Amino acid sequence: MLRETLGAMRDLPRLHEITSVFIRHGLGDMVRRIGIANVLERAGQILHWGEGVESLRLEPAQRMRSALEELGPTFIKLGQLMATRVDLFPPRWIAEFEKLHSEVPPVPFDELLPALERALGRSPFEVFRDLDTTSHGSASIAQVHRARLADGSPVVLKIRRPGVRAKVDADLRILSHIAELVESEIPEARRYRPLEIVGQFSRSLERELDFTIEARNVERFAKNFADDPHIAIPGVHAQWTNETLLVQEHIEGIPGTDLAAVEAAGFDKQLLAARGAESILKMILIDGFFHADPHPGNVFYLPGNRIAMIDYGMVGRLSAQRRRQVIDLLAGLARMEEEPMLDVLIDWAGDAYVDEAKLISDVNDLVFDYESVPLKDIRIGVLIRQFAAIVREHSIVLPSDLTLMFKALITLEGMGRQYDPEFRITEHLTPMLQQALRERYKPAEIIRRGRGAVADFFSIVGSVPRDIARLLREARRGKMRIDLDLKRLDSFGRQLDRTLDRVTMGILTASLVIGSSIIMTVDEGPTLLGMSVLHAIAFIGYVIAFFNSIWILYGIWRSGKE
Repeated sequence: MLRETLGAMRDLPRLHEITSVFIRHGLGDMVRRIGIANVLERAGQILHWGEGVESLRLEPAQRMRSALEELGPTFIKLGQLMATRVDLFPPRWIAEFEKLHSEVPPVPFDELLPALERALGRSPFEVFRDLDTTSHGSASIAQVHRARLADGSPVVLKIRRPGVRAKVDADLRILSHIAELVESEIPEARRYRPLEIVGQFSRSLERELDFTIEARNVERFAKNFADDPHIAIPGVHAQWTNETLLVQEHIEGIPGTDLAAVEAAGFDKQLLAARGAESILKMILIDGFFHADPHPGNVFYLPGNRIAMIDYGMVGRLSAQRRRQVIDLLAGLARMEEEPMLDVLIDWAGDAYVDEAKLISDVNDLVFDYESVPLKDIRIGVLIRQFAAIVREHSIVLPSDLTLMFKALITLEGMGRQYDPEFRITEHLTPMLQQALRERYKPAEIIRRGRGAVADFFSIVGSVPRDIARLLREARRGKMRIDLDLKRLDSFGRQLDRTLDRVTMGILTASLVIGSSIIMTVDEGPTLLGMSVLHAIAFIGYVIAFFNSIWILYGIWRSGKE
């Protein structure tokens, strides 16, 4: 039961709100199927099922997007995350999720003051000069204000909105339970991996809520681009930064959203597009640590055709092994070779069943469609979407870190075309892949990987005797155990218990009827107030048998409804 799972009645009002919004947008069938409606109605919160007629005229993806927008910041961000899952959702769903925006009206500065004073240990007006109480940007988690340090240096203050932590925590608890119910009660929804999406979302949102993590991200990017004069990373003032406040250098430049100002300032748009592409590809292929949301609103242009990036709350990380897989995959895509792509896809499939013959055929078709197309005519966004369609068809779930990478590449290409209509990210991808491959086969790197492989081999070999000895010792003691995890076995056990209870009551009821019938045939015996005591006992037995029968019939009817 969801009510038991939630464990606390405090989440029921928010659950009622979420359910009502889904119903209003024509998603009531999903609410019914996962059993949330029954829980709320038993808790005394009545749902109105007659709403949502207008929403039924919309496509399911549009209805879901509208519902997420109405539910507020947490669900808007969930939709934005789902927009990165090109491996799970078809293009029309991705297009709807991409329309979600998290801009919200700013909180009055007076409401931010208590949190600011706690974060700084004193009044912000004592720490900063010219503190602007008017917001210069407001989103679901934080809003931005401008100020100056005591030495006159311009800074921006990113301040977490009050109360956002408690609301996000409640929403994440509810989302986790809803995802669990969706996965168990709606078989056709399992391919969308609701539990995995919510888990990835929770981790991402927890990192975004803690500004000390964003500060470390900024410092790491600054280190990675320390030798690149064309990329500017804003400095962080660590002494004033904590979980709820981020203070960093204010960069004065032309925002990437203002194309007219870029042209008026005389910037070389082709050069800007090229440098932006090379910086993101370096993050992905060389550093394994990349800005996951490089849209125009997070980019500024500085004199000398320099590029500054802001907002490092959402970043992607690629381990060394994952980076090798990505390089192999992108190299296969760039050269239109199916073997590297197949090897990587089968690795990502893991233990899941994959029809390899069909997968090979689909990848071969993709390669055949592009093998005669000039490199300058290949659009990486279209190619990734076609690749994602193959992944979806074979129910291969991409690792979550890769979904952000693909989304960043698609966003990057779209942004590059705004500045250079002839922009082709593949032209920048090939040289970067060659550099990454050269890095992989440097003698020092080969020796490092070889040492690691040898160390792993001897570690495994050295542990074999110990593992075998432990296994045999536990077998002799009778402690060897095999655990079988059967899905929903607990539910089956409860159902079996109820069935046995009804059978037992049925036997007792039949015994009462038979016994009472036998007693009724006896005419002799003691009397009380002129009535045979035996007949009275028999009558009581009939009454008990009647009510037992009603209870059994009601239990059978209720089980049928469930």
